[in-house]
Amino acid sequence: MKRRWTSGAAAAIAVVIFLVCGVTTAGAGGYEGESLASSDLTQLSLEELMDIEVYSAAKKKQKMSDSAAAVYALTSDDIRRSGATSIPELLRMIPGVEVANINSNTWAITIRGFNDFFSNKLLVMIDGRSVYTPLFAGVYWDVQDTLIEDIDRIEVVRGPGGTLWGANAVNGVINIITKSAKDTQGPLLAGGGGTEDKGFGQVRYGVKLGEGVYGRFYAKGFNRDGFGNPPGGQADDAWYAWRGGFRIDWDPAESDHWTFQGDLYNGNNDSVLSRASFTAPGFVETIMDQTDIAGGNVLARYRHSYAGGSELELQTYYDRTERQDASVVEYRDTVDFAAQHRFRPLEGHEVVWGLGYRIYGDQIGGSFNFVFEPSRRNTDVVSGFAQDEISLLDDRLRLTLGAKLEHNSYTGFEFQPNGRFLLKVGGRGSLWGAISRAVRTPSRAEDDVRINSQIQLIPAGAFGPGSPPVDTPAVLALFGNRNFDSEKLTAYELGYRSQPLDNLSFDVAAFFNEYDDLRTVAQRLGPGGSPIAWLETDPLPPHLVIPFDAGNMMSANTYGVEVVSDWWPIDGWRLRAGYTYFQMSTDLPATAPPNTLGPGADGASPKQQAFLRSFADLPHQLELDAGVRWVDELPSVGARGYGTADLRLGWKPREDIEISLVGQNLIDDKHIEFGPSEFFQISPTAVQRGFYGKVTWTP
Repeated sequence: MKRRWTSGAAAAIAVVIFLVCGVTTAGAGGYEGESLASSDLTQLSLEELMDIEVYSAAKKKQKMSDSAAAVYALTSDDIRRSGATSIPELLRMIPGVEVANINSNTWAITIRGFNDFFSNKLLVMIDGRSVYTPLFAGVYWDVQDTLIEDIDRIEVVRGPGGTLWGANAVNGVINIITKSAKDTQGPLLAGGGGTEDKGFGQVRYGVKLGEGVYGRFYAKGFNRDGFGNPPGGQADDAWYAWRGGFRIDWDPAESDHWTFQGDLYNGNNDSVLSRASFTAPGFVETIMDQTDIAGGNVLARYRHSYAGGSELELQTYYDRTERQDASVVEYRDTVDFAAQHRFRPLEGHEVVWGLGYRIYGDQIGGSFNFVFEPSRRNTDVVSGFAQDEISLLDDRLRLTLGAKLEHNSYTGFEFQPNGRFLLKVGGRGSLWGAISRAVRTPSRAEDDVRINSQIQLIPAGAFGPGSPPVDTPAVLALFGNRNFDSEKLTAYELGYRSQPLDNLSFDVAAFFNEYDDLRTVAQRLGPGGSPIAWLETDPLPPHLVIPFDAGNMMSANTYGVEVVSDWWPIDGWRLRAGYTYFQMSTDLPATAPPNTLGPGADGASPKQQAFLRSFADLPHQLELDAGVRWVDELPSVGARGYGTADLRLGWKPREDIEISLVGQNLIDDKHIEFGPSEFFQISPTAVQRGFYGKVTWTP
């Protein structure tokens, strides 16, 4: 299948820009709050840190200390001083987020369990644009990128967000928010390289385009080395990509704000893949696979503030995805429209409500291992939500009640309500709790796919009369199910955050989650409960097909606690520590057919995680930043527990030049962090110790 990016996607982008400029159908954004671009967090007071405004927990700007949710914000200075060169690496700094490299270009990332290559219960957004893929349900982390220096903050809500953000925001929401173009004026030039990040470069230029109009334009590229083979030597999982984009912010009046932004990207990454094959005797072949990636997006947002404090926010975006590897070719177009209105109908009430519409159009090419029928399909989602925050007891108690009603092409209507409270305790503490319902809707694969996952040699006559009289290869085939239902969650949360001392704060959140209708795979049975099979001759050789069907027979309970604390021992030195404890139990009903398998989730998330990070300002414009992490074992994917450390030394010999030397994964020369995916048997490789240097020039 040939790429059709240049003509089709470019034309669609032009149409969307035209529609955005002429029609008010855009969606809720609210991301242009006070920028954290110039905030050195070693210099902020603890009160200022707790007063940082976040948007993702309530779909409005709100102090982190006033959020009735387990919310955390990674600021631009955290990001600059992390030494990370990719968004997944940045997420390791956030409490409660599970991040594991499968290989050098593939991650398993989740919150509160169910980790996998496609972690299907986590909603991820960049400036309000969802990057959750509906093909396999999850995120392609290898294409989620931007200029690291342009990220204003990363907001993470641990726990369900379905009432505000819709289906698939089951276990959490990650919202990556970039800086306003007004805050990134002038040139930036950066580059470097090392042992793992072999070479990278980026350029950005911000310019005032007119009265109240600011723009920025950027380009970046990198070449990353492969990781190590677990037995020894170098793995075949190198990665390179380039990306470019723009953002324009326009304030035609004090009460109006427009944002236009977009990106284009291209690249490829390598991996070693095991897949079913008729090659005897093992019926498995291991191939060197290359994934070609390309795509782009454009987004427009409008915000209008009314007298009295009400606000209207409108947003629309178009996203184009192209991926091609040895198993699947995907071309996908996504168009999204949304609107949100916030107002105060009565004293003590603040209501936010909104409407949304999203349509997906795809063309999927398969292989012997993955077949989609039909190969083309359009699906859509229509939604509406409303939420009321009620202030009581002189604003010491806040109650939040809300619900979202959604209609999707797979399961029809879905209802996602939630109730929350926040009680201010004393002068420096707040207690909060929540009960929520969220759903994870089916993916295209769970509806339409056939996956030929294994091949076995079946003895003659094994399936009774009519079965082949000789030993015959048999394909174990997983079939999608048009009756596949949404996975459902009822979540109970309780949290407390406090600042007991002027230089010390802590935040603790506990949760108990009940899941129903989780995905299972069961062997198809015939009359009388006996297994069935049929003979196929395409492709050759003739082979039996033993069918397995996707279903919803599993339930699960999870519970845990997440703790994070910030401490300033002295001026110019900040310490942050985090700890997560997690437990899961799964259950299949006694009526489940034999050979029923659930998701390999129990044991795919660490029971315990801990980290400690230090940010220290030294004399002579030096910065010394260090971090240590410990992650428990993952028994179901065969990954041992590990500990590692990172170190960054930064120096500003002049105001416009910064030089950084970074060491990553310093404790062991290599370690395994995850195993093969549930459906994609990507060979895991070993994360290696690495070093790189970087120079940044911002005149």
